[in-house]
Formats: sequence, structure tokens, C-alpha cells
Amino acid sequence: MMVALGAWFVSGGTRQLASSGGSMAGKQSEAVPPKDGMADMSMPAGGESNVSQAYAMVPPARQQLIGVTTAVIEERPLKTTTRTVGRVEYDEQRITHVNLRISGWVDELFVDFTGQSVRKGQPLFNLYSPDLVATQDEFLLALRSRDKLKDSPIPEVREQAEQLLEATRERLRLWTLRDAQIDEIARRGKAKTYLTIYSPVEGYVIDKQVFKGMFVQPETRLYSIADLSQVWINAEVYEFEVPFVKTGQLAAATFAAYPGQAFHGRVSYIYPYLNQEARTVKVRLELPNPQLLLKPEMYGTVQIDVNRGVQLALPEGALLDSGTRQLVFVARGEGLFEPREVTVGSKIGAYYEVREGLQPGDRVVTSGNFLIDSESKLMAATNMMGSLGMGGIRMEQAQMGQMDMGEMPRGTPERRKATASKKAGDLTLALVTEPASPRIGENLIRVTIKGEGGKAVTSAIVQLTYTMPMPGMMPATVPMKRGKDGAYEAKVNLGMGGQWNLTITVQRAGQPDVNETFSVTAGGGGLSGMLDK
Repeated sequence: MMVALGAWFVSGGTRQLASSGGSMAGKQSEAVPPKDGMADMSMPAGGESNVSQAYAMVPPARQQLIGVTTAVIEERPLKTTTRTVGRVEYDEQRITHVNLRISGWVDELFVDFTGQSVRKGQPLFNLYSPDLVATQDEFLLALRSRDKLKDSPIPEVREQAEQLLEATRERLRLWTLRDAQIDEIARRGKAKTYLTIYSPVEGYVIDKQVFKGMFVQPETRLYSIADLSQVWINAEVYEFEVPFVKTGQLAAATFAAYPGQAFHGRVSYIYPYLNQEARTVKVRLELPNPQLLLKPEMYGTVQIDVNRGVQLALPEGALLDSGTRQLVFVARGEGLFEPREVTVGSKIGAYYEVREGLQPGDRVVTSGNFLIDSESKLMAATNMMGSLGMGGIRMEQAQMGQMDMGEMPRGTPERRKATASKKAGDLTLALVTEPASPRIGENLIRVTIKGEGGKAVTSAIVQLTYTMPMPGMMPATVPMKRGKDGAYEAKVNLGMGGQWNLTITVQRAGQPDVNETFSVTAGGGGLSGMLDK
């Protein structure tokens, strides 16, 4: 289905709005907007620009036909959810390794398999260490010396005995003996052959490298114990999602093992490097795990809540992104759509963040804009082609010689109005030109539309299409500005002398379109320039 859309085009260089017909004298015609208050539709001044887009005029009936919908630009909270896959891992800050500070032989093993749960202070194994036995003997000797010398009349002797005792006690502490164990040795008065090693934390044994009868040294890692009351989930997010993820954001994870149950936590860290092969960035979540339902190496689905706050938002369907520019069509009222370049930021859910080009209250096309865009470009190209035969390159100077369009003095009879009237359906159209004999160059075309009983039609959308009946001449269409008492007018440039066909299209809500054609002769004299057809 082909739908014809009227359009204005944006000329290069000065970037002013112009009607489709160019002046033979190189002067642009003034395309009168379809309603008052539309003067701000002129494009901003700037450098050279290609003629690539046109203002599109789409009547309401045709909008419905092509499925045009619009939405108002407004500020709204932009929220979405980033979904990815994550894997449960140990919280590295809750892993404890058990090593010794002395060497010896493992005599008896109490915690003897991986995965076993342990309590803080629970015995792990007994150790026989000759060095430790010797140090205990030194401690007992220092203790007996202190007891013998505590009543010495010489203060220095008493003090040295105390210092020696404290030094041997501290040495036992450095070898991981607790004060209770040291006090027990002092009470017994005899060195312990075996030293019991206790768990420093509560958790689960995730690695065990100790066996009964094994000789161990300080560099030997005996156990790794993990506290699983809190776990990490490492997830991968794509490059384009990285700006959305911040530390502290809420997150949730679901697992196939627990259908219908979500585990909640927060983003705790974003890794500072990229996975070169997958083009993803690792994100770490921290989740409480009081019931120990989450097991390391489990895979689940991660959802990270993204909240960008209140932003000026553009519906995703409104944006036409060619890769070199971003375009929307702004509804200007009465079927007129303005192509406007915009700058958008991130896409959050179904909306883009608006950075430049739109203001709150602008109404943009959200569907049907692809057809409007293609027709807009087509009309812009058509209008450019038409301008080649209608004065855009001053063809009259090459073919007809230079003409001075201002040679007729103001106030002469030629500048008076000429009127022709036609009956079209239930309407009567009275067309007037100023000057009365249309001239080569700018002319004012005014049509007064009345219905049954001579009642003025004031709420129609009216367009004027003008062309010459000759091969290769492309028609140009401009909207006619609504005036008083059913009058509509537009200024056009008739680029060369000869007959011009003026077609008036009247569109009313709930009524069929009315089209009526008048003919005028540019460069003629008197009322003969107006010919009914």
C-alpha cells in the first residue's frame, strides 16, 4: 500500500523552511505553517547541511491508516533489571587456613575428612614436637627459679627471675599455646608430650592436607575452613550493562533447586578488568546464607535492580537510529510532523535517557515513524528535483533571460485580486490570487471554503498542490494557513511563465476528502490569468 504524504523540505546552507517550488529569481518561497504559533519551526542556523529530511504533512485519516501513534515526552523514573547467570562461591574473607608455627608429628587426628563441620575451639589433632617439649621444660625451670628467688632481698634477682619466666611463657604463646594450656603445664609441673591443636573458627573443612603420623612444618597448610553463613555470587554482565551496575545495588538470585524462592543481597564489588573472550565484566554479590541452602558452585539466575532516578524519557519506539544520527518525529499539530535530531543516553527498559533535542511536553511519533521517515526523505528528494525546473537554479536566466519580478509598480491593476469560484460536493471554493494576474515569482493564493447554507468551514486541514502540466515537472505541496471566516492562504513561487494547475485538498473529520483544481497563467494580464477548469 502506498500512502502519499505532503511534505516541506529543509534547504541546505541557510537551513530555512521553504516550499517545494523555488523562485526563478533565486528567492525561497515562504511555506506558511498550518496554524498560528508555528513560526518556531525554522531550523536553527548553522553550517552546510544535506537536504535529507522533510516536514511531513499526514492527515488524521492517513495517520490512522498507517498506524501512527504518539506519546508525550515527560520526566519519569527509569528503572529496569539486568539479568545474567551467576555462580555461588566461598566468601574469601571468611576462609581460614590452619598452619603451625612449630614442626612435629601428628599423633592423633580428630577432624579427619573434608566437608566436616567444626566449632570454634574444637580439637583438630594432637602434635608431638621435641622443640615444644624442650620449651615447656624451660618454662617449668624458669617457674621453679622464680619461686625460689621471689623472697630474695636483692630486687634485681627477683626481677630477672620474673623476666625469664615471662619470656618462656611468651615463647609458648608464639607457638600457639593458649594461656589455659600454659597454666595447666604450670599446675602439673611436667611438660606435656602432646599438644592439642584447636580450630580457630567455626565453619566447614573445605581442604585437608594433614594425616595421622605425618611430619608437619610451619609452611604446611593443614586445614582450610570456610564460614558459609555468607557467600558470594560472581556474575558476568556485558560491556553495555556495566554503566548500569553500581556497588550497593539490590540484587536477587534464583536457583533451580529452590523454585519460587529468591535470595536477596547487594552488589559488593565490580571487578576492574574485562573477560577478553566473553566481553563481560565480573560482578560480585554478597548474600546471607543462614540456612546454608546455597552451596558453592551452584549456578543460578541473577537479577540486579537498576535505578537511574527521574529522567526525561523517550519511548524506545520513537527513536530512529541510523548509526550516524538519531532522529525522532515531533507532532506539531494538524497533521504536521517535524523531523528532529536528538541525543540520547542509555536505554533503560523501554525508554532512552534524553540528553539533547527534546523538552517536556513534546509529542513524538512512537509507531508508524518508519513510513513517515521514508516518505519524508522521498518528498525531500522529490522537492529538490522539482526545484530544478521551478527556479531553484535560476533556469529562467538561461532560457528566458533575466526577469525583474518587481517591475510592476505597487497599486497597479495587476496587483488587485482575481477570484474564481467552484462547487465541489457540498462545498463552495472561492480562489483568489494576489496579484490579480499571477506573476512569475511569489504569489498569494487564498481560498475561502463554505458549506451548505453559506456557512464558513473553519476546522478543515487544507493543502495546496501546484505544478505545470508538462513532462518531468514535479508537484509541490504546501499547507494553507487558516484565517478568518473560512479563509485559508499560502504563498507560492511560480517559477516560470505559463499555465499552472492549483489543486486544493480539503480534509474534514468524518468526511471524504475534497479535491478541486484551478488553473492560472503566470505572467498573463488582467483576469485572463484565472481559468476555471
